[in-house]
Amino acid sequence: WILLLRGIGVFSFSLIFGFVIFLIFSKFVDTPNEKKVKTANSDLTAEIENMNQRIIDLGNELNRIRIKDNTVYRSIYESEPVNDKVWQMSYEKSQNFNELRKLPNSELLPELNQRLQELQNQFVAQNKSFDQLLSMAQNKKEYLSRIPAIQPVANKKLERIGSGFGYRTDPFYRTQKFHAGIDFTAPRGVEVYATADGTIEYVNTEIWGYGQHIIINHGNGFTTLYGHLSMFKVKRGQIVKRGQLIGLVGTTGKSTAPHLHY
Repeated sequence: WILLLRGIGVFSFSLIFGFVIFLIFSKFVDTPNEKKVKTANSDLTAEIENMNQRIIDLGNELNRIRIKDNTVYRSIYESEPVNDKVWQMSYEKSQNFNELRKLPNSELLPELNQRLQELQNQFVAQNKSFDQLLSMAQNKKEYLSRIPAIQPVANKKLERIGSGFGYRTDPFYRTQKFHAGIDFTAPRGVEVYATADGTIEYVNTEIWGYGQHIIINHGNGFTTLYGHLSMFKVKRGQIVKRGQLIGLVGTTGKSTAPHLHY
């Protein structure tokens, strides 16, 4: 009996000691499977943090583009800035990862997916804004191209600028009369150019007055007249561009010497 009791005691002690060792081992030493799971979780957490940082960086860059859109581009084209409310809400939500890190992995990915969706919506809004700006730029370019902005006679062939716009002594009647234009004195046959884009509205010949002259309608309330020409290089209804040859300097109509009345 003593041997039996001793054997039972040794067996019980061994069993308890083994169980304690097992508990300690399982608590502080990972199994191969546990190591794989922890490594995978660590990699996943690092990847999620990396994704979140990329989202924040993209959001910051998009915000800089939006600020430039509102303060630079739209001010150039005198347009109202894009509404800030939708932008600000999604932008503020993507600034802090601390709260996000408290979520379990099962909730981290949906949260990141939602932020990516918000970022995508911002890019869509920004693209629409740029499309609108492009349309305004094209309209502005067309508008500016129709404003008379160059000299109708090249400087190298210009002798002088004669009478200007306003009252002057009429060379025929020697009385004060209003002169509705500028006279560019140049030799006969010197090229005359359209000063802006437009449509040829009149190609007329008068015995007196402006003689052979052209009127271009540029739209937006602008028209230009080119008088005393010796030859036409365009016809009525023709569309012309700024700097395009339309005629030659002459002395037709009420004129004392070759010049362009503009």
